[in-house]
Amino acid sequence: MIFLADYTLKIVALGSALLGIVAGSLGTFAVLRKQSLLGDSISHAALPGIVLAFMITGSKSSLILLLGAAVAGWIGSYFILGIIRHSRISSDGAQGVILSVFFGIGLLLLTYIQSQPNAAQAGLDKYLFGQAAALLKEDLWITVIFGTVAIICMALFWKEFKLMTFDPIYGQSLGFSERATDLMITALIVIAIVTGLSTVGVILMSSMLIAPASAARQWTNKMGAMVVLSAFFGALGGVAGALLSSLIPNLPTGPAIVLCLTAIVILSLLLSPNRGILARSAQRYRNRFAFSLQKLLLDLYHLEENHTDGERAHSIKTISLIRSREGNIRIALQALESNNWATQTDEKLWTLTQDGRIQAEKLLNKGEENL
Repeated sequence: MIFLADYTLKIVALGSALLGIVAGSLGTFAVLRKQSLLGDSISHAALPGIVLAFMITGSKSSLILLLGAAVAGWIGSYFILGIIRHSRISSDGAQGVILSVFFGIGLLLLTYIQSQPNAAQAGLDKYLFGQAAALLKEDLWITVIFGTVAIICMALFWKEFKLMTFDPIYGQSLGFSERATDLMITALIVIAIVTGLSTVGVILMSSMLIAPASAARQWTNKMGAMVVLSAFFGALGGVAGALLSSLIPNLPTGPAIVLCLTAIVILSLLLSPNRGILARSAQRYRNRFAFSLQKLLLDLYHLEENHTDGERAHSIKTISLIRSREGNIRIALQALESNNWATQTDEKLWTLTQDGRIQAEKLLNKGEENL
């Protein structure tokens, strides 16, 4: 009910959700292209553009400041691509250089204008950490317009982007330009970033771009599904952060959104069915247990073969003396029994069934073939 009744909360939550959809969708390409630091670099490079746009125009209109941020962000990304192509500096090294240089210039310019007696510059520092609680309809429409343009462009060039992301050499053989594709993807990422600067700020914007895509990557191997999941996680983190900020006093919306996205990433790392930590741990346990059962089956087979007196049933104590692997023998024997490979006599002794002996012989023959 609080969500429906509070007008400001509705604007903030809707704006955060739209930002999460746009940034999450386009962040997929940054993650898959191993350019996760690119979002951080562009967002930090946008700061001098915001300050210069204000210094030139004297206006604090969101549209003008974000256009300045877009120009600066695109210039920064162009420098990054140029450094990578024309030097031996790696991609992450080039991104780190541009990030620090442009952010330093932006802080220098921001400090300069804040030292001036003119009070019109007040409020520009909100672009450092964001001020989602102060979002207006104007900011919402900017996000809608720019975000729609970015999503439409991504849809129109989907096949080209997908091909150049996974197999750029084959794409070039078909006549696609890697440089043009890089510039287009980077331009769309710039659009996603600048639309979110007023919400989460320069410093935290990279989380909106990378966290949803990183979480989505844990759940699927298909790029289309990853884009949809990333957009969903971005929207979910945005709305959850806005609600959390409204419920907890003095909790800024931008950091709350980032914390919610972090929680989504952690849950994805733990719970995803194929790549999740818990799933992999369970699979490793199942593999070890299956190997342990095979080893116990062979131990029982050899134990029976070594007894020439015809005695084929043995106690758990006897089996434990020849078993080379550690573990709960009783549980392993019960697992063999459930597979109909072993059975327990009335005297509480264990012996292989006919199926168990056949399975043991198969394992022995398979081992000899691998030698």
